[in-house]
This record gives sequence, structure tokens and C-alpha cells, in this order.
Amino acid sequence: MKALLSIDYTYDFVATDGALTTGAPGQAIESALVGVTKGFIDAGNFVVFAIDRHEKNDTFHPENKLFPPHNLAGTKGRELYGALANVYQEHQEQPEVYWIDKRHYSAFSGTDLDIRLRERQITDLYLTGVCTDICVLHTAIDAYNLGYRIFIVEDAVQSFDPVGHAWALKHMQATLGGTLISFNKGE
Repeated sequence: MKALLSIDYTYDFVATDGALTTGAPGQAIESALVGVTKGFIDAGNFVVFAIDRHEKNDTFHPENKLFPPHNLAGTKGRELYGALANVYQEHQEQPEVYWIDKRHYSAFSGTDLDIRLRERQITDLYLTGVCTDICVLHTAIDAYNLGYRIFIVEDAVQSFDPVGHAWALKHMQATLGGTLISFNKGE
């Protein structure tokens, strides 16, 4: 069984004026990300929207020392970006579409993601979203350590750091046994 993880494709991470934006590279993956997400939903597969959620005055969170405030609860910055927002709105009531608020890079850290996947007997995880070298990578590492097979939809992931993006793809493939696939090539 397989599931798709849609990681952090939000206004703050993708819009030109987002607080921690990937900008044009993040915007360029929208079509592939939306296409693969719709395909998974239409096939009745489990689709998880794993979305960063931070509090404005959380002085204890370590990211506050590394990045500007982003994906703050109750702000536009935390909303899904572009056409992906429409896909979620259309399908959010379906039992196989699930939203997870995450506080850390990995979608597994402090969430019930592993339980939700195991109760559905999911073995294969398809990763999409941003940032390839941060949240996507950390999710992939935890997935690997938990025994999941990892597939990275390479035309549906991106970062604000092109070197980090390329390194993370190579690392997930070479070190985590991940398989790189392409939505646009029909893989």
C-alpha cells in the first residue's frame, strides 16, 4: 500500500512574498505536485498534508534562531499555495485525505503520522513539497528509520537552496535507498 506526503507547500514557502520562500523554483513544481496529488486522491490512496505550524511568540522553538517567523498559526502564510489549496478544499472531507500540523522539520516528529500509516498497512511513501533539503529530507530520514520504502517525486520537490536541493536528492537516493521518480515522465 502507498501514501503521498505533501509537505509544506504553503504561501510562506512558495509565494514570491512568502516569509521563507523558495520563490520561482517552488512555484515551478506546482503543476507536477498538484497532478500527483490529484492522481493519488483519485486512486483512493492515503494523502497526507503535513504542514508546518508555528506560534508567533514561541521563544523555545529552535527554528527561531535559524529562520524568520514563518507558517504562523492563523496567518495567510500557512495556507496551501496555489492550485493545491483548491485540491485540498475539494477533498478535505474524504477519509483518505488527512492534515497534520507539524512543529518540526519531519512530518513524523511529534505527530500521529506513523500510526495513521501503519493502521492502513502503508509501506511505500511518496514525498512531495518543500524544502527538499530540510523538511522533505528529515521526513525521508525518519521514514527510512521506521522501515518505509521511499519514493521522491523529483519534479514535485524544491528548495530555496539549489545546492542543498541537489545534495538532498542524491542523499535520499544513495543513503536512504529512495527511488527518484518523475510525475511529468509518467513514472
